[in-house]
Amino acid sequence: MYVTSNGAEIFYKDWGTGRPVVLSHGWPLNSDSWEAQQLFLAENGYRAIAHDRRGHGRSTQTWDGNEMDTYADDLAAVIEALDLRDATLVGFSTGGGEVARYLGRHGTSRIAQVVLVSAVPPFMLQTPDNPDGVPVEVFDSIRAGSLADRSQTYRDLADGPFFGNNRPGANVSQGIRDAFWLQSMAAGHRNAYECIAAFSATDFRGDLDAIDVPTLVIHGDDDQVVPYAVGGQASAARVKGARLVTYPDAPHGITDTHREQLGQDLLAFLKEYDA
Repeated sequence: MYVTSNGAEIFYKDWGTGRPVVLSHGWPLNSDSWEAQQLFLAENGYRAIAHDRRGHGRSTQTWDGNEMDTYADDLAAVIEALDLRDATLVGFSTGGGEVARYLGRHGTSRIAQVVLVSAVPPFMLQTPDNPDGVPVEVFDSIRAGSLADRSQTYRDLADGPFFGNNRPGANVSQGIRDAFWLQSMAAGHRNAYECIAAFSATDFRGDLDAIDVPTLVIHGDDDQVVPYAVGGQASAARVKGARLVTYPDAPHGITDTHREQLGQDLLAFLKEYDA
C-alpha cells in the first residue's frame, strides 16, 4: 500500500486493529526492521503501521527531499491519509528524529504518546553549543565509506557497532546481520548518503521542547552509534515528564538484540494510555 507525498510514493504496512501505533525506522533500513515489534503489537490488540522512508525500501527514490522536514511531512501524509488519531509514534534511531521533527512541525493533535528508541535526538553533531556531541569526522568517515563501497560499509556496520561488536549485550544471528545488509542495499544510493547529514546534523532540541504528550525514551548504555549520553539520556532530560528506560550493556540495534524486552516495554506503555 502507498500514500502519495510531495512527489513520492510512500510504502507502508498496516497490520492489526485497535489504537494505532506508527513505527519509524532507522538508517539505512526500512519498515521490515520493525517486523518483530509490529507483529507482536498487532497480535496484542493494536493497529501497527510501519512505512518505508522516502528513498528507502519500497518507497520512491526521489532525487531531493532527503532531509528531516520532508521526512516529517511524509510521516504526516501517512497519518492523515489513514486518518489516525490517538496514535503512539515510535521512532528508532533516525526514525526518532523523524518523529521529533513531525511533532515540531505538525503538533500532537493526532498523537497520544511518543517513544524514542536508540534515537538520534536531541542533536548528534559536536558543535560549539553541543560540545559533547559526536565529531563530524565520524560522519565524514561513514560518507566516505558509502561512496567508496557502500555494500561493504553496511556489512561492517552490521558486524560492528550497530549490533555491538560482539560485546556482552549483543546477540544476533548471521541471518539478522544479512537482513541489515539486504535492507540497506534496497535504499537509494543518493538517498542513503544524504540521510547521513539528516540524522547527524539536524538539531532536534526545539522539537523535543514542544512535546506535550507522555514520552518514553529507551536506550542502551553501550550504544556505539548514538551514544547513550548524547541520545537517550539527553532527550529524556529535555522532554518534560519523559521517562528513561536504560538497557544495560545494550548496543544500538535493540530492535533485534532485545526484541522481546522492547516489545514488552512498548506494550506496557501503550496500555498505560488505554487503562
